[in-house]
Amino acid sequence: MLSDVNVRFETASVTAIVGPSGAGKSSFLRCLNRLEEPISGSVFLDGVDVRDIEPTSLRRRVGMIFQTPVLFPGGVRSNLSYGLPNVTEAQCRTALDAAALPDTFLDRESTALSVGQAQRVCIARALVRAPEVLLMDEPTSALDQNASAKIESLLRNLTDRGIAIALVTHDLAQAQRVAQHAVLLDEGRVRYTGPPASMDSVWPEDVS
Repeated sequence: MLSDVNVRFETASVTAIVGPSGAGKSSFLRCLNRLEEPISGSVFLDGVDVRDIEPTSLRRRVGMIFQTPVLFPGGVRSNLSYGLPNVTEAQCRTALDAAALPDTFLDRESTALSVGQAQRVCIARALVRAPEVLLMDEPTSALDQNASAKIESLLRNLTDRGIAIALVTHDLAQAQRVAQHAVLLDEGRVRYTGPPASMDSVWPEDVS
């Protein structure tokens, strides 16, 4: 259970949310776009309580990328345009490009993709909705080193587009590579906020 968590996310930056298993990292992330609701307290987006934002609108503005990529049956094109009847071909191609995928992927079947490719298609599916924030829950944990490096590079490119990213990771080295800010959760409480490079001295021994 989360308690006394007070965190601010900056535009055009990556904030790493780290800590041991069971610390509340994923629950915290899910509260940010109302997949869960806090028992007390509030979450604000540009000064507006997210409970006052229509859920569909909120989840377009605050995209979510899960640990295991989940694509709908069919092609990449239909995955990108799902729920967006007016999305254009150009918007889909732009989203793929932003996710570091060639536009030839539009004609790929979702079942023909590697896990790393599927994860980037999931990111493109969020990007086609022009989000202000991306919530990413261990997005590289199921990927090999090469695919993970591509996602990390992609994060830097997304912040250049002005997107705020909240990245849950169990990997201190990854947090230090890609994040500008870090939040250490332990037993549902914030134990540290600040630069990732300064976290070594407070890093719990039982992180997993």
